Amino acid sequence: MVELLTLNDGAVAVDQETLNALDASLKGAVHLKGSAEYDDARTIWNGMVDRHPGFVIRAMGPYDVQKAVNFVRDGGLVMSVKSGGHQIAGHAVADGTVLLDLSQMRSVDVDPMNKTARVEPGALLGDVDRETQAHALIVPSGINSTTGIAGLTLGGGFGWTTRKFGMTIDNLLSVEVVTADGSIVTASATSHPDLFWAIRGGGGNFGVITSFEFQLHSLGPEVLSGLIVHPIEEASGLLAEVTKIADSAPDELTVWSVMRKAPPLPFLAEDWHGREVLILAACYAGPMDEGEAAMAGLRGLGNPIVDVISPHPFVGWQAAFDPLLAAGARNYWKSHDFAALSSDAIATLLEGIATLPDPACEVFIAHVGGEMARVGAGETAYPERSSHFIMNVHTRWEDPAKDDECIAWARTLYDRMKPYSTGSAYVNFMPEDEADHMAGAYGENGDKLSLIKGKYDPDNLFRINHNILPT
Repeated sequence: MVELLTLNDGAVAVDQETLNALDASLKGAVHLKGSAEYDDARTIWNGMVDRHPGFVIRAMGPYDVQKAVNFVRDGGLVMSVKSGGHQIAGHAVADGTVLLDLSQMRSVDVDPMNKTARVEPGALLGDVDRETQAHALIVPSGINSTTGIAGLTLGGGFGWTTRKFGMTIDNLLSVEVVTADGSIVTASATSHPDLFWAIRGGGGNFGVITSFEFQLHSLGPEVLSGLIVHPIEEASGLLAEVTKIADSAPDELTVWSVMRKAPPLPFLAEDWHGREVLILAACYAGPMDEGEAAMAGLRGLGNPIVDVISPHPFVGWQAAFDPLLAAGARNYWKSHDFAALSSDAIATLLEGIATLPDPACEVFIAHVGGEMARVGAGETAYPERSSHFIMNVHTRWEDPAKDDECIAWARTLYDRMKPYSTGSAYVNFMPEDEADHMAGAYGENGDKLSLIKGKYDPDNLFRINHNILPT
């Protein structure tokens, strides 16, 4: 017998015969506690998340997903859904639930003639980049190759090519989705357009996506990209200049600012390792010669410790930060949006950097806008379309004994930066304890999302997420 949570917060025991019958009906399989597959499925990127579902349904296609949804709904049970397992809040896994594991559904089929790709939900960004770059094409996505395409897309999706080609959701053509009633539907601009609107930023609240169809863009196989590293003592003046450059940059140029203790990078002199630095990460999504001209102002700032801007394979650049974001460490993030970075905001930010609680902690400031900002706030569920800066207080450490110290540092810096923020938030950067910030995530789109949730999931079957309540 396996004891499971129910939607009314009770508990119910599911017998082995029922589980055997479910397993026999699947192309995939049911995995129980004690098996290697169970432990693999419940293990996700954030090492702080150590939860035990009642059992795992490892799906191998839409039929398996449909069977799982019907089983959970008809039994009045609670289900979590894992795709890439990279979300900071760890909603992919919950104690005592049915875990629907999509991580084995990783195919990426590219149509180079029409510049489209159909991608299964378990695919990681690295899977997508490798297949699309075989044709010198890209899906605009994130910055870490181990991120799952599903979670990234459902929350919005931004990265090095957003300013040129828009957010990931702006390049989504259609999805195949299993809804709460077990239907398999295609949502697009012409089929279930309300559902298509909602899943573009509304997270996993409306169903289980079994495939994504993306518009692709020509780029690569190399891009002008890399890092410029400065002493943190010069950061105040440099950040003010970088914000000016970012605001006037062509759409092809993206510049992010990272503040942290210098990791032991091979191109950094050893005496800089472990010292606080400002890292300017830049990428130009266009011709190399144009990129050299566009980056000249950025590369001419201050007296950098090192400048390693050069042509890099796009696939390699997408994975450049992977070593600093490896799975298994403990992570807690806090995030704000800023319309601008004032001198007071920069000063407050640098005061926080002076008290980093662990060498793996960092704060990055991403600049977005360009093509992303040409989409109206109401055209997709993700509402914050203006050109702006996104801060991630990316708190990361290994020792569980440091949990309280590291989380307190992140919350303190978040609170101190709040007066300079817009009040909006990027849902993919929100930790589990920010349920009260949903209004900031969706703004005026929140009421419409609740109505669509009520239409497609009136009983809130898909509730283990940054939840939108149905009306």
